[in-house]
Amino acid sequence: MSRHPEVLWAQRSDKVYLTIALPDAKDVSVKFEPQGLFSFSGIGMQGEQYDCKVELYAPIVPEGCKTTIGLRNIFCSVQKKQKEWWKRLLKSDEKPAPYLKVDWNRWCDEDDEESSSGLASDNDDAAYNGEEESSDGEGMLYLPDLEKARGN
Repeated sequence: MSRHPEVLWAQRSDKVYLTIALPDAKDVSVKFEPQGLFSFSGIGMQGEQYDCKVELYAPIVPEGCKTTIGLRNIFCSVQKKQKEWWKRLLKSDEKPAPYLKVDWNRWCDEDDEESSSGLASDNDDAAYNGEEESSDGEGMLYLPDLEKARGN
């Protein structure tokens, strides 16, 4: 029986960012379909099978989607077909599954995107190098940063 990984999401007018929290994932498979179907499968570090399928709010452009597999998570940048703000992640207006959560580290409101123009959109893809984000926005460092600072 497979399990659901934790999936964090955030959006911009042209993209949706999905971060799948699955450390040391193996046999990762990510699929994007034009009508907005996103599917993921992979094996966790204990050999457990993880998968999830979600029907996104609106159509997407599979050719414009990117996936980066890091040590601690899988990051997906999903290109929206139309540049617009979605009122929710999923097509269904039912309460989302408990494994789908807002990524507050990447979240940007519609009016914030316009005021920070270059900071919010394409720079997120360029700045993301496949590793977990290193700080929590309040000056605290995560363990990988401390190891880098020590030279380990």
